Amino acid sequence: MLSIYNSMSGRKESFVPITPGKVRMYVCGITVYDYLHLGHARMMIVFDMVVRYMRSVGLEVEYVRNITDIDDKIIERANEQGVEIGELTAKFIEEMHRDADALGVLRPDHEPRATDHLDAIVAMIAELERRGLAYRGDNGDVYYAVARFADYGKLSRKNLADLRAGSRIDVAESKRDPLDFVLWKAAKPDEPQWESPWGPGRPGWHIECSAMSTEMLGNTFDIHGGGMDLKFPHHENEIAQSCGATGADFARLWMHNGFVRVDEEKMSKSLGNFFTVRDILTRFQPEEVRFLMLGSHYRKPLNYSEQELISAGAALDGYYTALARVEPGELPRDEDFTARFRECMDDDFNSPGALAVLADLRRELSRVLDAGDNARGAALAALLRQLGGVLGILQDNPTGWLRRPKRGTSQAQDALDDAAIDALIEQREQARAARNWAEADRIRDELKSAGIALEDGAGGTGWRRI
Repeated sequence: MLSIYNSMSGRKESFVPITPGKVRMYVCGITVYDYLHLGHARMMIVFDMVVRYMRSVGLEVEYVRNITDIDDKIIERANEQGVEIGELTAKFIEEMHRDADALGVLRPDHEPRATDHLDAIVAMIAELERRGLAYRGDNGDVYYAVARFADYGKLSRKNLADLRAGSRIDVAESKRDPLDFVLWKAAKPDEPQWESPWGPGRPGWHIECSAMSTEMLGNTFDIHGGGMDLKFPHHENEIAQSCGATGADFARLWMHNGFVRVDEEKMSKSLGNFFTVRDILTRFQPEEVRFLMLGSHYRKPLNYSEQELISAGAALDGYYTALARVEPGELPRDEDFTARFRECMDDDFNSPGALAVLADLRRELSRVLDAGDNARGAALAALLRQLGGVLGILQDNPTGWLRRPKRGTSQAQDALDDAAIDALIEQREQARAARNWAEADRIRDELKSAGIALEDGAGGTGWRRI
């Protein structure tokens, strides 16, 4: 039985879908005005892992991950670059897909954009106003009346008195309460705008997700997810809006992934330790990034460093070295490794535990191959591929992986290409045939110093980068 930590209750709960065998999940996606950074990557990989695992055990998952394509930051960035908002968002949606695809993140079933769902957004705001939970301020903005929603703060476990103690109202706002938040922003010069019952304007950020999630998945659905930074106020506000407008439960279960830290410090542009996925992938393999992120439990902080990525690459080399020794065969039946893997994943998607099982499986694969049991080895290789695929790893060609220039080091810039390596190996073979062992050893040492390990076998000499 799959159990998942519910941020709402603060404990692990047995997961029982509302509709047997089917899961409806909404995850807050990206505001598209820049390239993906490490925090975005972690969110995407975490919920990709969740979807992959659920589908692997036979659940039918409908996965919605939205795109925010209208927002203050988007408007500001478009103005800075002197481009139309649509041009800016189209560019960064394409770049988001490029980076996510590289990381092995499967596309969601639905990827709604806020600007395509204005009717649903306006309808929800109108319903909140009808129910007395929304009001129009003197400045033309429409606000949510937080004090009118009794359960406000139940997700983040914050109380209104404490929140008000540290809040203030900006002079440009017309709120009745410092905790009230905007649902509809009145039109301003040179900003995009749409017609509404309250005049031209655009939606606030929080209402977008409430309207899109309920429109696509119904008033009540199974899982709502996102980064820990969204827990308050974004997700708290979503609950207030959605429950307030529908009178029904919203998400049954809430999942939040932990923050990313860089060399044990909070990732921040001001600290100079802010990394985009695009930057990292110029020096490291995407699977190394994914492996690193799976090595920490999704709810815990993740520490990123180049050394950690290099270690992830070394671990993957070990897997691919074992897989390169034998062609995968038929999957074995009733393997203890499968049961242990599922036990870990059923325990709130314990990916570090699942990776430990894969490490044991890799060691067993190497042991049986060393013992000459290629039939058993082929079965274990197939299982390693299958279980790795549930996590989105170990699907590359082993030989191709091992022959890639290693990232994150100067070796990547000065690496010998495949043709040069093959030529040196041919020269070594000729030296060996002539019993010129000194020359053969010299070539081996030359290749080793260039980061190339030779593996002599009955079928000839193979090589890999180290």
